[in-house]
Amino acid sequence: MVESVGVTALAESVARSRRPLRRNPYFDGPESDHFDGRVFFNPDGRLPGRFIDLLRWQFGGGRAKWPASWPSPFPQAVPQARVSGPGLRITMVGHATVLVQFAGLNMLTDPVWSNRVSPLSFVGPKRVNAPGIDFDSLPSIDAVLLSHNHYDHLDLATLSCLKQTHDPLVVTPLGNDTIIRAAIPDMRICVSDWGDTVELAANTVVHIEPAHHWSARGTRDRRMALWCGFVIEAAAGKIYFAGDTGFHAGINYRLMARKHRGFRLAILPIGAYEPRWFMESQHQNPDEAVRGMQLCHAEHAVGCHWGTFQLTNEPIDEPREKLFEALGAHGVPRNRFRPMLPGEVWDIPGG
Repeated sequence: MVESVGVTALAESVARSRRPLRRNPYFDGPESDHFDGRVFFNPDGRLPGRFIDLLRWQFGGGRAKWPASWPSPFPQAVPQARVSGPGLRITMVGHATVLVQFAGLNMLTDPVWSNRVSPLSFVGPKRVNAPGIDFDSLPSIDAVLLSHNHYDHLDLATLSCLKQTHDPLVVTPLGNDTIIRAAIPDMRICVSDWGDTVELAANTVVHIEPAHHWSARGTRDRRMALWCGFVIEAAAGKIYFAGDTGFHAGINYRLMARKHRGFRLAILPIGAYEPRWFMESQHQNPDEAVRGMQLCHAEHAVGCHWGTFQLTNEPIDEPREKLFEALGAHGVPRNRFRPMLPGEVWDIPGG
């Protein structure tokens, strides 16, 4: 089972006393309430499972078979150049990649156009539907919000193409800049800690906020780069992109409500949640996403992180069906929370 922070911290302390500490190759900075001087952690939270838990999951059966191809019912979108005034338009690309257009700005979340999300191009989770926007049809991209370094969120091949064609500013939490600059030295990056703010344009600010997750690019760098969510504060309203996150008893959702006093839109993960004994600490399920929407006081929500790459056990369309069940159970109309598919476009009401 996934261990508590206290138990795991004790075990790690004993292990460290028996071997030299492996240095952090990504970040060197002072200790904080979520950084112990070497690795990052979730305050009062839970760590991901141990290697033995991973083996138990991988060899335990129960993995649904996804189709090799699951085309979206929506054609690839061709976005307009800009959305101005009070408009807020969302176009789903796939998984956690969303085009957000508002106030004359174009922004991508965790952009992935690659066919696989893996350190190797020939093995690993493979895309089952085409990106909802052809890369060459993208409007000019001003900024990228990059939540953490897992391969289904930080895709160096896509970032390199974005650098060449759009030269966006990448906003990302501590340590991820080192990974990006090793491959793309001239990428424009603003690296920040939880609680920091980044001014993108006049009257547009990005807040870097906590998420309950972890990070790794390999077997020896676990939790050495930070993970986060983002709040975009603009004239078109406040937008919350939760990144990749466990529900964490709703702690971070309540924090967002207290700090930001509600949102026009929340972009929330709803997939990659089974089996719960292994995934609960890192990925929320659809019911938790609906509760999170309510706790942070979001008027509308987009469901992402489902139906594109098979990462976990649940069937491909289960997140959508479970989301509809949860919306009914919590009395939330379906038109307020959409489980969006690639190519789907939504002009968010309000503004």
